[in-house]
Amino acid sequence: MEPAGIYLHIPYCVRKCAYCDFVSFPEPGGVPEPYVGALLREIRLVAEQTPKRRYASVFFGGGTPSLLSGEQLRRILETLGEAFDILPDAEISMECNPGTATEKTLCAYRAAGVNRLSVGLQSADDALLARIGRIHDYAAFCRTAAWAKRAGFENFNVDVMHGLPGQTAAQYLDTIRRAAESGATHVSAYGLILEKGTPLYRAVLAGRETLPDEDAVADMQDAGIALLEQCGFARYEISNFARDGHVCRHNLNYWRNGEYLGFGIAAHGCLRLDGKWTRFSNTESLRTYDAKLQKGCLPRNETLRLPPIEEMFETVMLGLRTLSGVSLREFFRRFDVRLEEIYAEPVAQLRRAEWLNETAYSSGFLALNGKGLDLQNAALQFFLS
Repeated sequence: MEPAGIYLHIPYCVRKCAYCDFVSFPEPGGVPEPYVGALLREIRLVAEQTPKRRYASVFFGGGTPSLLSGEQLRRILETLGEAFDILPDAEISMECNPGTATEKTLCAYRAAGVNRLSVGLQSADDALLARIGRIHDYAAFCRTAAWAKRAGFENFNVDVMHGLPGQTAAQYLDTIRRAAESGATHVSAYGLILEKGTPLYRAVLAGRETLPDEDAVADMQDAGIALLEQCGFARYEISNFARDGHVCRHNLNYWRNGEYLGFGIAAHGCLRLDGKWTRFSNTESLRTYDAKLQKGCLPRNETLRLPPIEEMFETVMLGLRTLSGVSLREFFRRFDVRLEEIYAEPVAQLRRAEWLNETAYSSGFLALNGKGLDLQNAALQFFLS
């Protein structure tokens, strides 16, 4: 059995960004202690009810996990270590937003066991940062990167975004150059998704903000990919690039449709229980989350047992996000049926559309070529039908 992952949701931030629709709440004073207490109760309760397995990664996401104090983080990781079999060389990642961490807290995180940071730069242009509601400027990012190095972080990701309101290709490429120069070992380069109900969505709808058109966004993405490769980052997933030896193990587990536990409000998880592929999600209500745990109940919102055909589709859907694709051998080992048989027509359609990576396929992997990756959603429609 492959090692699983652990995700912990810290749903607090200083202020929500204009484009954010994640479950998070403004709390500039830090993470409330009652939430940490509830999280610890959930960890212990899940450990009592979950079959024993090994865990190769832990990921703190949010919200803004870097609002945790060093002592809060230490207690969470200590409780996880007591409750679960976490491998000695596990990847322990933490999202960190500039403007929320200090050199002292970063040293505390490192001492507690965090060995990988993910720093949310988004843009090196201060005017763009202000337009999307970020609390920091580029100088704050530079300070955070310098503090991280002094704290002993040798592995850190930088998040950058393209397709921002009023953004030019030159601004985006400048951000990538600066991210590379910061010493980052990994870059996540995402296109902005305009989510309904967010302040940015309302501003665009009202004509107060204008986003680059689709062609401009596509050109930005292509230019960004080329520059990242020039800077020594290899693309291994649609939006993720790593220097040699620094792919994100936690996210790679997601894309391989691996098992993982989710803790905290709105967290999701996926495990094989009693032979069934089982997905679960936690409540999005802070009050309900705490009340259920106080009663000794798991704070579940939904639990789904997936039939094999849905598990197969998820395995293909997630695997096709990566450049390596889906291993035909691993698919057969998992499902006792050959991918090229059950999905013969979708594979033929990929080939006719010229989206199939033929070299990978001949080596035993279903993968998309560059054009297919750009049109991944359309490619997946073949498998849905």
